[in-house]
Amino acid sequence: MHLQQEVEPETLKLVGQPVLTSRATSYAQLLAATCLSKLVTRISPLPVEQRIDIRNYILNYVATQPKLAPFVLQALIQVIAKLTKLGWFEVQKDEFLFRDIITNVQKFLQGTVEHCITGVMILSELTQEMNLVDYSRPSAKHRKIATSFRDTSLKDILVLACSLLKEILGKPLNLQDQSQQNLVMQVLKLVLNCLTFDFIGSSADESVDDLCTVQIPAPWRTLFLEPETLDLFFNLYHSLPPLLSQLVLSCLVQFASTRRSLFSSSERAKYLSNLIKGVKRILENPQGLSDPGNYHEFCRFLARLKTNYQLGELVMVEEYPEVIRLIADFTITSLQHWEFAPNSVHYLLTLWQRMVASVPFVKSTQPHLLDTYAPEITKAFITSRLESVAIVVRDHLDDPLDDTATVFQQLEQLCTVSRCEYEKTCTLLIQLFDQNAQNYQELRHSASGITVDMAIQEGRLAWLIYLVGTVLGGRLTYTSTDEHDAMDGELSCRVFQLISLMDTGLPRHSNEKIELALLWFLDQFRKTYVGDQLQRNSKSYLSQPKDLHLLSPLATPTCSGSHMKT
Repeated sequence: MHLQQEVEPETLKLVGQPVLTSRATSYAQLLAATCLSKLVTRISPLPVEQRIDIRNYILNYVATQPKLAPFVLQALIQVIAKLTKLGWFEVQKDEFLFRDIITNVQKFLQGTVEHCITGVMILSELTQEMNLVDYSRPSAKHRKIATSFRDTSLKDILVLACSLLKEILGKPLNLQDQSQQNLVMQVLKLVLNCLTFDFIGSSADESVDDLCTVQIPAPWRTLFLEPETLDLFFNLYHSLPPLLSQLVLSCLVQFASTRRSLFSSSERAKYLSNLIKGVKRILENPQGLSDPGNYHEFCRFLARLKTNYQLGELVMVEEYPEVIRLIADFTITSLQHWEFAPNSVHYLLTLWQRMVASVPFVKSTQPHLLDTYAPEITKAFITSRLESVAIVVRDHLDDPLDDTATVFQQLEQLCTVSRCEYEKTCTLLIQLFDQNAQNYQELRHSASGITVDMAIQEGRLAWLIYLVGTVLGGRLTYTSTDEHDAMDGELSCRVFQLISLMDTGLPRHSNEKIELALLWFLDQFRKTYVGDQLQRNSKSYLSQPKDLHLLSPLATPTCSGSHMKT
């Protein structure tokens, strides 16, 4: 480390060139590249002539050494990118000295496949470097360089990458050839780096994925309006193996996130229509979605559609009825296979949550069909979670209930969806709760003690308690009626009766999962039906069951219709 920090300009001759030109090991070459990187990024910059010499030497070196180890090639390309960024505004005789990088790369693109890969990697690394904030230097200078790069070169790089993809797609692909596969991968990474560029200097937190809108510059508008651009990536998705098609979907996520203000109303409708056609094509040929990476990116893609487009715009698309049916089927299948890519379900639930929440604001006369499909989504979530319990217990798998953070997140998303056609959801929950509570009561009275059946039944009851709390919480997010309040009372009563039943068996029959679920339910009930904003005439407060003394008369729900024995 001390050697790298104390390196002087002469190190280029003493260390860099001799090591690179000799038959040194790859690790010695990496050390030389690292020394050069430290040299060119010093706070006190080298003379411009020396920096130009270093850049030209490395460009010539990587062009004449096609068999370099990947990590050595990457390290040398990073030196080129750093030199270009730091010298972006260097001028000599009214000519920018370091901005001819695209011209230099064109020479690589006209060579062999290996040379083409190197050229694409240079552009990709440069795009990343321009987007990377160097906190050892003034942020204003970084932003000035990044903005200039965005305005003068980034669009040209994207157009060049898309033209390379068109050439690749237009030729017979031999993906058994590792070089060709690597070329496609590098070009797709280049496109993705262009589309994820920090266009407005927001330095947005990457963890806030769902709220992301890509601030595409106005001069890029014509490129995005061309139907061939989206068609290119959808065609690539269907032509490439999963390792590469995942990158294609990542690019499509960015296309779906393009800021609304880039287009006029008619242009936006046309652009959305092309996106929806692509979604339909993928769902009609879902073989690629069996890959977890593709599946995850496609779920992100669907969620981004609703993030950037209103439900009223979606229903106006000609293919909407067929596409919403396909998305519903895809979601139901995903929920039923709960063990497959569980982290991706978040995006599907986000899609349906936002769709259902938008229903009151839709002014279009076109049917949104959510009253048909939202109850099916809710039913699939409920039944799949109950069915998962037996598999988890008997096969000793990781219990989803143990990941409370994910459970709470999914339930908060489901609460809005569950209130759409609430009668259907309530009827299902009542039926399942009565059946499982009766089974639980019978097992408690049996002489077998703690058994696998008891563990399964307790897991199912825990899920049902969570779900009852969830649908109660949905009252605050969706339009409710007196009839809905009465249904909430029917469900709440069953949980309170279960509490009473469990209290009689403490501590012998205590269960941590059920107790955590009860805390969730009580919290949701408190938020919804207890407090200063409570409507005292709510139908959930019609009567006080004679066997319950857990709540004050003010906050005790009706028990009409309950069949649970206490």
